[in-house]
Parts: sequence; C-alpha cells; structure tokens
Amino acid sequence: MDRERRYWLFKSEPSCFSFDDLEKRHGQTEPWDGVRNYQARNFLRDQVREGDGVLFYHSNIPNPAVVGIAEVVRNGYPDSTALDPDSEHFDPRSTPADPIWYRVDVRYVRRFEREVTLAEIRSNPTLGGMMLARRSRLSIQPVDLEQWDTILALGGIGDNDH
Repeated sequence: MDRERRYWLFKSEPSCFSFDDLEKRHGQTEPWDGVRNYQARNFLRDQVREGDGVLFYHSNIPNPAVVGIAEVVRNGYPDSTALDPDSEHFDPRSTPADPIWYRVDVRYVRRFEREVTLAEIRSNPTLGGMMLARRSRLSIQPVDLEQWDTILALGGIGDNDH
C-alpha cells in the first residue's frame, strides 16, 4: 500500500442493510452503494482506499451505535445502481461515460463485543471531535486513529485484535 491506512465511519440503517447482512454475504463482502450525497461521494471516489478500516454504524434506530468493523477491499468505482431505472438509487443524470455516483466494496471483519452507542460517543472527551458527535448526517465520515482505537476499545476489541 502506498499510503497510510485511513479510518472511516459508514452509516447504514439496519432495516436497509445491517452488519448481519454484511456478515452473511458471499465472501462477507458487499458493494457500499446508494450514497447520494456529494461530500460522501467525494470521499468514496477520492479518499477511501483498499485496506482502510470502517466502523460500521447502525443509524435511524432508537439507540444508534457502532456495531463492528469492516475493511475496504476495493477502491471507489462507478455505482451502477445509478444507471438502473428499477433501482431506488437510479439517477438519470448519471451515465456510463460520465458517472456521478461511486461506491467501494467492504468486507466484514469483526463484530464488537458490545455496541458503542451514539450517547457514549458524545459523552467521551476523546470522541467529541468526531463528525458523528457533532450531529453530522453525512453517511461516510473520516475518523482519526485515536478515535478508531478508542471506539474499538469501547467495543471490546484490543489493539492486537484488528
């Protein structure tokens, strides 16, 4: 790898796609598609890379929480769901020659021993600077190494376990 590993938080509503769903996929791998926000798209297209770590966050539930970790296994590439008129993520402005939306592939790594709730994240001084703690609705968010390590420790995963 030609650069340092980066860390991300990916949000998903478990009713749409959950960490359990990722674990059950063939090869425990799935394209992370359907992102329709330009800032999140730019992260997927330009910054998220193979080998990066992902905190998998369940959103839009009574107690939102980080539930486990995944890893990016394919760099950003055009999101074909934007080209499919039968897809809920269809975007008629996107074309094969000029794609608007991007996705990456992620692979299940490990479930947390215990979920790390949004309330815990907001109340932890080390995590207060996270976009998530500041009520960001962005579905793809950068996380620094200290935040990554803190959340893994809260989730019951030690330094040598990831």
